[in-house]
Amino acid sequence: MGNRESAYHGIRARIEAASADRPGDSGEVTLVAVSKRQPAEAIRALDELGQQDFGENYLQEAIDKQPELADLSLTWHFIGPIQSNKTRAIAAHFDWVHSVDRAKIARRLGEQRDPVMGPLNVLIQVNVDGEASKSGADPADVPDIVSACAEYPTLCLRGLMCIPRPGNTAAFAQLAALNASLAEPLPDLSMGMSGDFEAAIAEGATVVRVGTALFGPRDS
Repeated sequence: MGNRESAYHGIRARIEAASADRPGDSGEVTLVAVSKRQPAEAIRALDELGQQDFGENYLQEAIDKQPELADLSLTWHFIGPIQSNKTRAIAAHFDWVHSVDRAKIARRLGEQRDPVMGPLNVLIQVNVDGEASKSGADPADVPDIVSACAEYPTLCLRGLMCIPRPGNTAAFAQLAALNASLAEPLPDLSMGMSGDFEAAIAEGATVVRVGTALFGPRDS
């Protein structure tokens, strides 16, 4: 078994074990393979192992790779910060967006998504640490973004996402509590990466975003 295959099956086994340990919860956890800075060949190799969900941080890099992989049935997740001038391309090239952090961005995506493509799955990124340097909505602003998403049949609001500072696993419980406090709690929590996804699953993550543990260290 090659290193990548071994790593992939190892991550899958850890996700399954962490999910089984979660009391009173039998829901599946989606693994998003974070493929930024990875060539199309690496994505194709994981597809052959059964991986279908891939996350990209950089819009142009993703758009350049996608045609090389058009013969595969992949689900593309945009997980990077969103600039207003990039929303049209994001709406056209992705199945999921994890990083909506303003009502303005939600509305632009809703207006620019082609209805023929079906609804764009949306997650609201929350800045649980309150770090000025980090993207994400203030928790108090989440209900307004929820309302903005509801205005558009071209959007399907799925849940919340966070990228806490390293070591702050308490953020996962905070995000779960924020979701529970909403008038209508959302079905998905995208939280947890290579170093902490098991802690995130314990707090209710339904989506984990794993890159380094699958592909190895990146150049950047």
